[in-house]
Amino acid sequence: MSEKLVKLEKIAAPKGVREYLPPESRSFEWVREQLISPAKSAGYQLMELPVFEDTTLFNRGVGETTDVVSKEMYTFEDRGGRSITLRPEGTAGVMRAVIEGNLDRGQLPVKVWYAGQFFRAERPQAGRYRQFYQVGIEAIGVDDPALDAEVIAIANQGFKNLGLKRYRLEITSLGDAASRAAHRVDLMKFIGGLNLDDATKARSEINPLRLFDDKRPEIIDAMQGAPLLMDYLSDYSLDHFSKVTGYLDDLNISYVVNKRMVRGLDYYTGTTFEFVHSDLGAQSGIGGGGRYDGLMEVLGGQPLSGIGFGLGIDRALLAAIAENTLPIQEFSSDLFIIPLGDEMKSFALTFAASARKQGFSAEVAFGERSLKGAMKGADKSGARFVAVIGETERESGSVELKRMSDGTSISVKMSELNKVLEL
Repeated sequence: MSEKLVKLEKIAAPKGVREYLPPESRSFEWVREQLISPAKSAGYQLMELPVFEDTTLFNRGVGETTDVVSKEMYTFEDRGGRSITLRPEGTAGVMRAVIEGNLDRGQLPVKVWYAGQFFRAERPQAGRYRQFYQVGIEAIGVDDPALDAEVIAIANQGFKNLGLKRYRLEITSLGDAASRAAHRVDLMKFIGGLNLDDATKARSEINPLRLFDDKRPEIIDAMQGAPLLMDYLSDYSLDHFSKVTGYLDDLNISYVVNKRMVRGLDYYTGTTFEFVHSDLGAQSGIGGGGRYDGLMEVLGGQPLSGIGFGLGIDRALLAAIAENTLPIQEFSSDLFIIPLGDEMKSFALTFAASARKQGFSAEVAFGERSLKGAMKGADKSGARFVAVIGETERESGSVELKRMSDGTSISVKMSELNKVLEL
């Protein structure tokens, strides 16, 4: 008596995870490369980092009063009893690696770029995912307004590379320690007159600027008359910010000064910015960043300054779709090779390997398909040329290349493929 087979349920991806499968993955890849190529051109080097870190890194570096740390982090205990967190952002991990790797002891600024997955336990919706993708850069060790302008210009060029037009750059200054101390006195007096719940009061006592980032309508209304940090900038901070905006003017980069911007991370100081796209609704931020003087020291390193950004690949892709700027991403190989029978498969593989060594992309038709079926596969693959390989081709060392665009055939020696494939 045969055993009854049990049909297992399909396993779905976790809720809030955005996956990119072919053919959409080609658009994702294109967006990612366009966003990061300006950084590569400016001398930034790749840094690959772990997707999980000691939880203390984010508690201390990002700020315990932020929504990111208090509400959104994926934190768990590993088998060794250590508290581990999936990275919710990139800057803290980069700074930890710079300190641990002693990069801050060499040539400054340290200029690096990174790309990958980040994780926040948010309510999923279009453009906001629990696993999301970013590219970012960090420039560490030099406090120069011109560097601030370069970082912003690199981000701006990334969006220009995508063909985006319906976005704006918002910029502000969160000042230095003296600026924030003077502002805090009056801000706390203002907050003291508000009718706040106990949790919000507790947060404001640790970092009152967090109330500017609160998304609750009642808090937004209550903070309308609050004193603004930009009105308290020290002479140094005001001069620094004026130089940054002057450089942006010289670069013909348009911007809007947003005095109420604080962003969601506690480490920002001085120059702070965000790119906002008009077509994305509530999830309009497509990237942003700023200066984080003091973060390295907080994490146990030298008292060096830094500035960087994170650009959302998911949202940039949505913006490119909204503006219809995505190029036609048709997959195409240079050569599709069809072996006639099993005895020709080894030769077909060798032929494909030879073509690839010459710098061309080549595919082989696998399985037991008929010649007609294999030709249909070649057509679907988008290959420019098709070569049918049989005993005659193996013995002569020559092959007939069929150009798929017009059906013409060209005879060529296998060792001289470049004469045809480079056309």
